[in-house]
Amino acid sequence: MATPTSGFTGRRQNRDTDLPPGQYLTGSFPVMSAGPTPRVSLADWTFRIAAGPGRTHLWNWPQLQALPQEDITTDIHCVTHWSKVGTTWRGVSLDTLFEDVGSDAEYSMVHSYGGYTTNVPLADLLDGRAWIVHEFDGEALPPAHGGPARLLVPHLYFWKSAKWVSGIHLMDQDSPGFWETNGYNMYGDPWREERYW
Repeated sequence: MATPTSGFTGRRQNRDTDLPPGQYLTGSFPVMSAGPTPRVSLADWTFRIAAGPGRTHLWNWPQLQALPQEDITTDIHCVTHWSKVGTTWRGVSLDTLFEDVGSDAEYSMVHSYGGYTTNVPLADLLDGRAWIVHEFDGEALPPAHGGPARLLVPHLYFWKSAKWVSGIHLMDQDSPGFWETNGYNMYGDPWREERYW
């Protein structure tokens, strides 16, 4: 199970608009991690998309920053039952990163510095549904929340929004990542309450 670290001060609150089933609203931003926080310098940071043998696309930090940036306002939902509404992020759409990536793959494995992995269908990363974000609430994303950059896939439970993201490996068949191997749902739709197997 994920363990709460500093910042886990959420209280159950009601709100007028709907949340996914089993969720409660928090005004804080709980920090949940499967292990220690990796420290990745901007000089060493890279992001790669591996589409097959000899078909790897690679960006360093200056190259990521030079791409078109988007501001995203969205709700996020954690499998541990908290939801945070109206969060603001800045980053690069995966549509931009995938512009020159040709592949017939339907699945992906997202990789993080520190060894974390999570599987996401490729369709859930495209069409304006996912970003590599590097700012939260107008400031650089702190390491505890996945900085320097994390994946943001807000329509799925937040464990799919891999912190400290380092790359995406495209796959022909689905395969479980870290939490999926440990009993979490292979997809993770909060509106269907797809928490566990």
